Amino acid sequence: MDDLKTIAVSRILLDNFDHIKSYWVTMGEETASMALHFGADDLDGTIGEEKIMHAALSKSPAGLARGKLERLIRDAGMVPAERDALYNLVREREPEEAALAR
Repeated sequence: MDDLKTIAVSRILLDNFDHIKSYWVTMGEETASMALHFGADDLDGTIGEEKIMHAALSKSPAGLARGKLERLIRDAGMVPAERDALYNLVREREPEEAALAR
């Protein structure tokens, strides 16, 4: 709950920040997904092999596949979008209903 409160307060107080990350490696997948409703707008990517947090004995996965990351975002009721390091939109993923209709 403290992580979610921190995200919410950050969104309110850091009004000069365009984006607030919810880092799934430190928060865990489910909490990071929930943070999208508390003011976060970024789950921070498909890390191939995270080493720093795991050296500190993090229990999260060492990496997260694109499909799993998209599922976490969709489960939160949001539409996944790929962006570059400067938050420019690279590609917005289609809504799940359209993907399933194919």
